[in-house]
Amino acid sequence: MSGKAGYAEIATHYRRLISDGTLVPGEPMPTMKDVCKQFGVAIATANRAFQILKAERLTVGKPGVGTVVAERPRVATTAAARLKRIGRTGDPYGYKEKSIKHTAALRSADAAVAEALHIDLHDEIVLRTRVFVRDTTPTIAALSCIHVRALEAVPELLSTEPMGRFWQEIYTERTGRTVTKSPERRTARLASQNELDLLEVRVPESVPVPVLILVNVFHDEDGPLEYWEDVYGPSLWQSDDE
Repeated sequence: MSGKAGYAEIATHYRRLISDGTLVPGEPMPTMKDVCKQFGVAIATANRAFQILKAERLTVGKPGVGTVVAERPRVATTAAARLKRIGRTGDPYGYKEKSIKHTAALRSADAAVAEALHIDLHDEIVLRTRVFVRDTTPTIAALSCIHVRALEAVPELLSTEPMGRFWQEIYTERTGRTVTKSPERRTARLASQNELDLLEVRVPESVPVPVLILVNVFHDEDGPLEYWEDVYGPSLWQSDDE
């Protein structure tokens, strides 16, 4: 980014660099002088942008060094922000993030998935699951429920191996169909035992554990294509990183 900008645009610029891992925890932020020169702004504008980043706990002051990128051990990125990062960088993972425990199989749709995909209860879907991990901490148990018609274009959906790219990009390349996303929905409920196992949450079976749920539904010209549900581990800050 270059040219004159407002404090909010400057904050967004550095927020994205931190989210994408271009600026990593412990790394010094640019000096105010450099920020003013790059964006063509006064020191007050640059300072206001940096105050926003500090308020969001993305940066901290370090004696003898100045402002550095903060550690974020208990933060997990939303699905919407993950998709934006893929669009910017092609990388599905943030700093020190990876995914494990990948599965893929044909399954029967439950009531929520059947309603979202406009199919009948117990119709077959492609179910893909994985667990996102930051450092060594599981943060998100993610499942993708995909309409079986997608298999004609992307048979790799039934492979348990990571595809290396967001599968919808491959689908669009092969079919010419644009995939769009409905607004992200958020709710909370008690975690199932399977979800607690995936997130490595160890509590007695009688102890209820509330978790945050994010749901995204994707469509093409023929209707709903994918129901995507993320289950966030307890005590995590959920971040849009935008």
